[in-house]
Amino acid sequence: MDKIGNLEKLLAAGEDNALLRFGLGQAYLGAGDTERAATHLRCAVEHDPRYSAAWKLLGKALAETGRAEEAIATYEQGIEVAEARGDKQSAKEMQVFLRRLRKQTPT
Repeated sequence: MDKIGNLEKLLAAGEDNALLRFGLGQAYLGAGDTERAATHLRCAVEHDPRYSAAWKLLGKALAETGRAEEAIATYEQGIEVAEARGDKQSAKEMQVFLRRLRKQTPT
């Protein structure tokens, strides 16, 4: 069955939480719909501001949408969140993505 469709049904039925929004964001990103992905991932971090993986994926979605400045700010905030939680792997990955994005983005 269609993963996005199933997740959207849960959302429409009133279930709304960080994990569901993360799943939707991840699914839409995989399908190439970066705008919808960013919308759901933003909701995920609103539900749970300490969700490191959601910050990382939100940064990626924003970067792929062409919103480099937003992606940079998102990665910066995500790194702070990950470091505060002791999530060293997510922090390192976002630092790499942030460096790459800064090299590509004229100041």
